[in-house]
Amino acid sequence: MGWVCPICNGLANYTIRCPDCGSQMEAGSAVQDYFDAYSPYLDKRIIRQADGVEHNRCVHLFYCPNCNEDKRVIINEIQM
Repeated sequence: MGWVCPICNGLANYTIRCPDCGSQMEAGSAVQDYFDAYSPYLDKRIIRQADGVEHNRCVHLFYCPNCNEDKRVIINEIQM
């Protein structure tokens, strides 16, 4: 199967605290899924090469439901 993101594939949950208010942030999708309407359907390897994201890493957007702050977090992929 190769390298996979544990969040994208539902294998792990990450707890991130909001840097502004301290509330627990919620995990959103990978950042590249927000680029345009077709991004979630494209091969992630192609998008990552175009954006310069390092191999075996996935950047996720976390957001705070309390204060609406968001944060990008690099998630290391795991080999399956």
